[in-house]
Amino acid sequence: MKRFVENYDNQVFDLLVIGGGITGAAVAYDAASRGLKVALVEKNDFGGATSSATSKLIHGGLRYLANMEFGLVRESLHERKTLGNIAPNFVYPFPFMITTNNNKITSTRLVIKLGMIAYDILSYDKGRTWDKDKSIPWHKSLSKKKVLELEPEVKAEGLTGASVYYDAVSIFPERLTLAFIKSAVASKAQVANYCEAKEFIFEEKNNHKKVVGLKVLDKINRKEINLKADLTINCGGPWADIILSLAKKDQSGKQIRRSEGIHIITKQLSKDHVVMSMTPSGKHFFVIPWRNHSLIGTTDKDYVGDPDQYRVSKQSILELLEEVNSSFGQKPIKYEDILYTYGGLRPLVEDQTENVYESSRKYEIYDNATDGLDGLITVEGGKYTTSRNLAENALQLIEKKLGKNLPPCLTAKKHLVGSEIDNMSIFLEALKKSNPEIPESTLNYLGRNYGTEYARVLEIATEDKMWLEPLNEEGEILAEIVYAIRNEMALSLSDICFRRTGLATLGNPGEEVLNKIADLAAKELDWSETKKKEELDFVKDRLAIPD
Repeated sequence: MKRFVENYDNQVFDLLVIGGGITGAAVAYDAASRGLKVALVEKNDFGGATSSATSKLIHGGLRYLANMEFGLVRESLHERKTLGNIAPNFVYPFPFMITTNNNKITSTRLVIKLGMIAYDILSYDKGRTWDKDKSIPWHKSLSKKKVLELEPEVKAEGLTGASVYYDAVSIFPERLTLAFIKSAVASKAQVANYCEAKEFIFEEKNNHKKVVGLKVLDKINRKEINLKADLTINCGGPWADIILSLAKKDQSGKQIRRSEGIHIITKQLSKDHVVMSMTPSGKHFFVIPWRNHSLIGTTDKDYVGDPDQYRVSKQSILELLEEVNSSFGQKPIKYEDILYTYGGLRPLVEDQTENVYESSRKYEIYDNATDGLDGLITVEGGKYTTSRNLAENALQLIEKKLGKNLPPCLTAKKHLVGSEIDNMSIFLEALKKSNPEIPESTLNYLGRNYGTEYARVLEIATEDKMWLEPLNEEGEILAEIVYAIRNEMALSLSDICFRRTGLATLGNPGEEVLNKIADLAAKELDWSETKKKEELDFVKDRLAIPD
């Protein structure tokens, strides 16, 4: 992949997408796959904000049943199956255990049982998976004794049992988002990260004002560029209202409601299930087995302020620990037990609820012509799981606005780039047989996170035998850094450590590993010593637990 802005030739695009998170990536892919001339710009890195702050779940949203949002749950469950089909190396069925107690009516065995039955009914097509090994079974109920036998860390006090059902986990959402970007590029979309929207370009005819493009700042080369497009779609997530304000001189308009969600990573607490518990306040959290650790979250808390200034705070972590310790664990999780923490902001459409936990995760696709801004569409809200379908729905309005008859959507019917795998078990076995000299841990990691592109990573490793050296227990290798820079538009140490590889997503991998990564990145990207130190300092600051 290459940043198109560096060689932009004044081409007029059919569609210009603002935002390179999962929503923008899915819209760009769908539009390009139907033959539209598409460009996508992202002000930082692809999938670097909300799309990287998920619980790493692809799920129906069991709790939305309590709000009677059956349509949203059904859409999410259908998309869970679809994502498992088109991205088999990233998305896997996994058992979820939801514990029951008598603290609130919504957490009793009867109510949870009814919810499980409804969830099963709404996911009636879950057996129609391309990879038959990924078929999802029906739920089952467990006694208190069985729960404690399977997951000893579950708090016994007040426990009445549990239900076990299946949803899906996404092992690397940032790379899954990147797979949508790559699929868009394979369909001839042009993309650029580190390219910030600065000002809309208007054309006025017969007293009619229309958006016809966007002035952007190429943050790498410090150069402003005017991009031209017949239609622009604002997929800015928590920044959507700020982007929209660029088109309104009076800065008026509805402000998006933003919800903070944070996660912490600790040593492994749950064994074989994602454990979901309800807190005394009626909220929920997940304890998720992830890479031999536990990923715990998430929160829902109103955030007011500049989204660019958002950081995870110690107060937010303490609030999450209090919730978790009240409902899970044989002994409290301490602040010093936290290995890594991350968070992000979710854009919410609904603003009528008292707190953001109760707000819907539905989305809206809005034609800004209603506000006198013809040529502009804004997407608000949504959740990661439903992003592909959101894009398909957005294309209905895009098709109408462009006055084109587009072919049907194909994004649910073909694998994403790098995910062209019919059966993961067979694929991984073949990978190991054909590379007997390489550690199994490395092959497992590359096979799952790079899919059919794994061979290109191994090919790079032949340039220097040190690039095949494992950097962690999972077998990640230095060749991934080179591959990320040469093929995946990685331009910073942060891009490499947090979004192209998993080398820093469990916490600080240590000075030795960080220095190896930075030295290699500096060589590939021609950084000075000063630049390399700045990159290292930025990553170390992000890895630090707030104090």
